[in-house]
Formats: sequence, C-alpha cells, structure tokens
Amino acid sequence: MAGSAPTSSTPALADLFTPKLVTVLREGYRLDDLRADAVAGLTVAIVALPLSMAIAIASGTTPERGLFTAAVGGFLISALGGSRFQIGGPAAAFTVLVASTISRHGLDGLLLATIMAGAFLLLMGVFRLGSYIKFIPYPVTVGFISGIAVILFVGQLHDLLGLTLPGADPADILPKLAALAAAIGTLNPAALGIAALSVATIVGLRRWRPHWPGILIAVIATSLIGALLHLPVETIGTRFGGIPSTLPIPALPPFSLDKVQAVLPDAVAFALLGAIESLLSAMVADGMTGRRHRSNMELVAQGIANIGSALFGGICATGTVARTATNVRSGARSPLAGMFHSVFIVLFMLVAAPLASFIPLAALAGVLVVVAWNMAEKTAFATLLRTSPGDAVVLLATFGLTVFRGLTEGIVVGFALGALLFIHRMAQHAGVEVHVPPVPEDQADASRPPYDPAIATDPDVAVYRITGAFFFGAAATVGAVLERIADQHRAFVIDFSAVPFIDSTAANTMDGIARKAARHHVVLLISGATPAVRKSLAAHGVSAPTVLFERSIAAAIGAAHTEIARRHSTEVSAPA
Repeated sequence: MAGSAPTSSTPALADLFTPKLVTVLREGYRLDDLRADAVAGLTVAIVALPLSMAIAIASGTTPERGLFTAAVGGFLISALGGSRFQIGGPAAAFTVLVASTISRHGLDGLLLATIMAGAFLLLMGVFRLGSYIKFIPYPVTVGFISGIAVILFVGQLHDLLGLTLPGADPADILPKLAALAAAIGTLNPAALGIAALSVATIVGLRRWRPHWPGILIAVIATSLIGALLHLPVETIGTRFGGIPSTLPIPALPPFSLDKVQAVLPDAVAFALLGAIESLLSAMVADGMTGRRHRSNMELVAQGIANIGSALFGGICATGTVARTATNVRSGARSPLAGMFHSVFIVLFMLVAAPLASFIPLAALAGVLVVVAWNMAEKTAFATLLRTSPGDAVVLLATFGLTVFRGLTEGIVVGFALGALLFIHRMAQHAGVEVHVPPVPEDQADASRPPYDPAIATDPDVAVYRITGAFFFGAAATVGAVLERIADQHRAFVIDFSAVPFIDSTAANTMDGIARKAARHHVVLLISGATPAVRKSLAAHGVSAPTVLFERSIAAAIGAAHTEIARRHSTEVSAPA
C-alpha cells in the first residue's frame, strides 16, 4: 500500500529489550491464565523448596540463602526476563564455584562476586552478547556439565554416609576423596538408610507417579521417619539452627579495591556459567513450547536478579532447566508463574520455617545425588567418545579440567581446543583444484563434468579453483599451491565461485600472488568472486588493472587469451 511504512525482518531495539511479562500483558491476560499460572507456580515451588535448601548447603552456606535466592532472584528473573517460562533460583551447577569462593574469600567475598557477576551479565545483555553464548561447542558444554555432576555427587558423600571428619571438608576433589576414605569408619547406618530411602522415593515416584512432587514427598517422609524414630542423624536444625521466617533487610557487602580484584575471576566464572545455564534453560523451554525467548533481555534480567539476590544475602541465581521444564509441564502461560513460585517460597518461610529444622541432611544429600545423576550427560558423553576423535579430546579435556582443576580452566581450555578443532576442519575443507573445466551458470557443482582435456593441455592458461572458506587456517596451504606458477603458462585463472568467505590473511596472500604474477609478466584473472569477496580483495590491493575479474571460468579463459594476444601484439609492434 502506498505510503505504508517499510517492514523489516530485523526486530526493533525496543522489542529486543522488552520483558516477556510486558508482551504477555499487551496480548491480553485473562482470569483462567492467572489460575493456570498460580497452579504452575505452586507446583514449581513445591519442587524448589527442598532443592533450594539442598543446593545452598552443598554450596557451603546455610539453607535459607538458597530460599532467599529463589525468592528474590527467581522473582526478578521471571518479572524482567526474556522468556515466558524461565524459573530462576540457585542451580546445582554453581555449587562447586560457590563453595570454592566461600572457602577462599568468605561469605562477603561470595556476595561481592555475585553482585559483580550480575553487573557483567547486565552488560553482556546490553551489548547484545547473548547470541554469541550459543557458539560454545557442544563437547565443551557436555564436558563441564558432566564434570560438575561428578563433583556434586562426590560433595554429597559426607552427608550421604553420615561421616564425621576430623577437620574441614576439603574443597578439591582428590583431597576430599582422601579425607572421606580416611573417615569411612565413622559411617552412620541411619544416615545412609535415610539417604537411600530419599533416593528410592524420588526414583520410584518418578517412574510410577511422575506427576507427584517426588522430591518434596521424599523430604517429608524421611523427616517424619527421622523425628518419630529419633534416628541419630544430623538435621538442618542440629547443624544450622533452623531457618528464618522472613527475608533479611537488603544490604551491600563490605568491599574494597583489593577485595574486588581478589574475587574478579570468580565473578567472571559466575557470569559465564550463569549466561550459559540460563540461555540453555530458555532454549529448553522454547523447544517444549514452540516459543522464542529474547536472549539479551534474559541476560539483563539475570544480571539484575543476581544483584538483587546478593543484596538480600542470597547466592548466584540463574535459570534452571529442571524447574523450568516442570513449570511448562504444569501448564504455565506467562512469567507470572515464576513470580508466583517465588511468592509461595516466601509464604513457606513465613508459615512453616520451624518445620525445616527436622529435615535430615542425608535426605537432602539423596536429593542432590539424583540431581547429579540427571545432570550428567551420560548418553551425549558416550556418543561423543564414539563418533569423533577430535570432539572426544575436547570433551575429555573439559571434563578432566573441570573435575580436577576448576570450572574456569575447563571452559577456557575446552573452548580453545574446540576453536582449534573447528579451524582445522575448515582448513581441511579448503583446497585448490587445477585445470578446472568451465561450468555453465545453471549447473550445480556436484554435477560438474570431468576435467576438460583442452584446458589441461592449454599451453598458455592454467585454471585453479579454490573451494571452501579461504581464511587464515587455509591460507598457507592454498597460497603454497598458487605460488607454483608454471613458467610455461602465460596466464592463470583463479576461480572463487566456491569461496563463501575470505579473511584478511587470505586476501593478503592473494596480494602476494598478484605481485609475483606481475613480476613474471603473467596475466592473473579471478572469476566468480562475490561482491563481498571482491571488496575484501580490493582492500588489500588485489584489483584492476593488476588483476582482471570475470563472472565465470569460461569468460576468464576467453579474457586471458585476449589479453595474451594484446600483449603479444604490443611486443611485436614495439620499436626495436
């Protein structure tokens, strides 16, 4: 229609940074939507209550800090996030990092690192880096998630077996295993029985009654058994003295420049893992619902949520796959379900906080053992080991470093190895074909005829064809072939029709080849180059009249013979 505004497939900036809650309310929100979200929020809260406390304890802090995280961080993630169904809170993947940070910098250091991580996540979202998180190689993701699962499992053995250690529980896995082995004589059969019952209840209900809240039922059942039978097992009450019934007053942790510098690596690790975990969870929700999340708005919300969580004394908050999937399966329709989930957790603290004192730590350890088992990418791990030696190296390096060195080292080294593997594979697919026949414009490369003998025996013109991305990884190999300009040829054609991309290293290589051709008085022609490739070549000096550009190989061969004849005529007519 005349006068109508032009349409664009590129989303506007305002759309990219609009919370999904606003989108939902704009579309229209009815009473039945509110009812469905309230039911879903209650269902997720039932799952999140024991899990949040268990994750906080496994992280080396007190159980209420997990509830603070789910209440404050979870509310902000849902209210401001870019996903309709994301459920935020403490995540099992963070237990290793959080425990390590507390052991080195104390609780104040953890809260400061969480606030800094929130600021980093906020900036990542503002600068629209959310799309790039997806480029982390799959073997790296599988490796560090599986590594975290192993560490999480080992971390539960202390409470699972009811062991009594003579000193503090070591943070690193090898010293931890040594300390646990030395204390095996203190095994508490009652604690082991409670943990086994917890695991059996969760696994059994998941199989036979999958819609029942297995984790909550397991925790309640084992708490009742422990209290009624007066079992000699450690509980939240005996170790921590219970949990408070209200949220604390928000406050900044003490900080200094030295403290900021000390916790900076931890903050970066929190931000990186939080971005990966939250966007992975949002993508799972997209796959289950057919919706699309706004990745950069999600990172902004994650950043604000982590700052808010730390101000209220909580730990790192992120989107969680299991709770988000539960939210979707429970019939959630909007981010209000996640907000209800946080409200129900606060109500639990107000009404039932004293009851948490009876929860056996062995029961929560059993819960996290199930979480660790489900977290481990067992099938994907085995598949990557079988199918690709290169991916297996990346996987094992990431897994090993995550378990024995740390998550940051695992991700950095795994990503670097993955990038090198990608470059190697891309370079292998880049090559040079010699004496390539002319290809009709409407004929696919796959059906190209055999080499044309007429071209192969042409005494004047040689034809080369570059295939694949021409970049720094392939520049040396391709350049070595092209530099071998045969003395018997007076012109050579380089076909770029199968080159989708050229970088500055490859363009500089072509400049060197063009200069060498000019010194040898050899005509250089380039055929089939896209406008983008021609622009890159021209920026490095590869342009007319030093190099002639033609649309196809056939046209380039004709132009080569014409130029050879012109030069020959000029030489003959030149005065002696």
